[in-house]
Amino acid sequence: MGINYAHNHPLLSFMKLSVVIVNYNVKHFLEQALLSVRRAAVGLAVETWVVDNNSSDDSVALVKAQFPEVFLIENKENGGFSKANNQAIRASTGEYVLLLNPDTVVSEDTFQKCLAFMDAHPDAGGLGVKTIDGSGAFLPESKRGFPSPWVAFCKSFGLSALFPKSAFFNWYYMGHLSKDETHACEVLVGSFMLVRRSVLDKIGLLDESFFMYGEDIDLSYRIVNQGFKNYYYPDTTIIHYKGESTKKGNLNYVRVFYGAMIIFAKKHFQGQKAALFIALMQAAVWFRAGLTLLVHLLKKIYLPVLDALLIFIGLFFLKDFWSVYYFKEKGYIKPIFLYVNSPLYISIWLSSIYFSGGYDKPVSLRRILRGVFVGTIILSAVYAFLNDDYRSSRMLIILGALWTGVSLVGSRLVFHFVENRNFRLSTEGGKNLLIVGEKVEALRVKALLNQAQVLKNIIGIVAPHDTLDFETYLGSEEDLIKITHLFNIQEIIFCSKDIPNQRIIAHMQGLGNRIEYRILPEGGSTIIGSSDKNTTGELYASSTHFKIASPTNKRNKRVMDVFICFIILVFIPLIIITLRFNLIILKNIASVLIGKKTWIGYYKNSDKNLPKLKEGVFSPVLEKDILNESALQKLNYFYAKNYDVWLDLTLVWKAWRGC
Repeated sequence: MGINYAHNHPLLSFMKLSVVIVNYNVKHFLEQALLSVRRAAVGLAVETWVVDNNSSDDSVALVKAQFPEVFLIENKENGGFSKANNQAIRASTGEYVLLLNPDTVVSEDTFQKCLAFMDAHPDAGGLGVKTIDGSGAFLPESKRGFPSPWVAFCKSFGLSALFPKSAFFNWYYMGHLSKDETHACEVLVGSFMLVRRSVLDKIGLLDESFFMYGEDIDLSYRIVNQGFKNYYYPDTTIIHYKGESTKKGNLNYVRVFYGAMIIFAKKHFQGQKAALFIALMQAAVWFRAGLTLLVHLLKKIYLPVLDALLIFIGLFFLKDFWSVYYFKEKGYIKPIFLYVNSPLYISIWLSSIYFSGGYDKPVSLRRILRGVFVGTIILSAVYAFLNDDYRSSRMLIILGALWTGVSLVGSRLVFHFVENRNFRLSTEGGKNLLIVGEKVEALRVKALLNQAQVLKNIIGIVAPHDTLDFETYLGSEEDLIKITHLFNIQEIIFCSKDIPNQRIIAHMQGLGNRIEYRILPEGGSTIIGSSDKNTTGELYASSTHFKIASPTNKRNKRVMDVFICFIILVFIPLIIITLRFNLIILKNIASVLIGKKTWIGYYKNSDKNLPKLKEGVFSPVLEKDILNESALQKLNYFYAKNYDVWLDLTLVWKAWRGC
């Protein structure tokens, strides 16, 4: 561990507030958070501490270069959230301590208002504020109740979601309390916990047995047990890109979160209450894990299943129509058509659409129609090999293809209308984008989008002030609501150099979550945002564009992995005869087939900036003895940046011959 005091001035003799941020591999979000802290600290006695838990994304270099006023603790290992916070709390000197997530943005008035409230309420041990996600939606965890067996049951099994305003069913989120009024609450939100130091001196620091999650509930519980109150304070609002620093919504999150609840129960509950709570948490782990898997599965298959149903309905009616219209006999085409031909036709059309990219995001009608066309050609060829009993009529393939194209395009247009209230489904030009800021920063936004190879339909610029320059600007900030409706804006990028965070947050709340919001930090090279509370923070960065990250290439890589496996299995006799027996390849066929490994992965990769890949049987490095370590790592970048399926095929062939 190292502590970097990058200050050029002596430490103030009196410090009102110590801001503590624990960071792990979220450099760009940390930059935005520190910029917002710098603004909110103006005129106040504030010190800022960043504890870095051994990040590999140059977070430390960023803090040293851009934030010399920040105290930096550099850990050489990730010891967890609680331990890292405690390191800074012990070294800090503020009358109040604010534990702040790195994926947050505070308003310019946040510190001033919160400190004034705490000074005016000596009974307050801790304070939380109104928190919104990256879409402007209120986060209910801004005010929470303590867990109990009943509260845990309602939260884990969905009753709190069914009755969001009920104190009986939704005590966990205290849904009966208005989000726009100040209340005494029980649990402070972990992304923003303002605590009086004198209270910490009495109750102790964060419990380090909580690696991640649960430490906020435990600390809040101990504050209340000492006779103090925790308050929810809505007169200032912050953004929390919910999940960027913790990656929620996966099985690991379920396991760690409910594991933390069990630690809490063992610590604070006794006897039957503790046993009941722990049993509920263990049941919840299985329930939530199963639910998570089911939701992930449904997200992947619901659209193909719906498409299959639409196509089948069409073929069902087309069978009878063509029997009467062409063959002049109802029932001429036998029912076997529905049981054999229809599933065959549907599977070929849907497979072709899949491989054409028809299920990739964003939706592309062109890719869907291309898949239908290719599938129809394949079906025409397959039809010639069918037994006579299954040759109903070639025309049914043509009519079915027409129905498939029309019905699938129609369904996508309907879905788009339900979500956006228009039929302008145009992925070629990207989403309609509005930039709010001065001309100089707006031009920088455009340049960053070009560098990041992000396709957007930039409608124009909105000035952050009154303007008559209508050649440069569509209008002023006060016209923002009208402009977004008039031009059907789907995404807004705010330039924080020109607009206070407080106004950005107000716009996000006012416009609602039908629009996606992003922020360009002052002097930053990354545009940051997230589309909803269940989506991790998203970046438009000027960094390298990796071809391997595209949905099409991800799919193609997987297909190539499976294809190579089958080729090897088919030619195993020839391989043995010719003595080209490669034990490494043969040992890993099963792992590649089930998706545990990929044939070509990275070479000893520890760079978090590269797109994730499964463990590779081989790597792009095939001649290790002629390159130094730095050059070998650059091969990972070359592979990710220039990926295509033929590269994998070539590398596997070379590995086969070289091993």
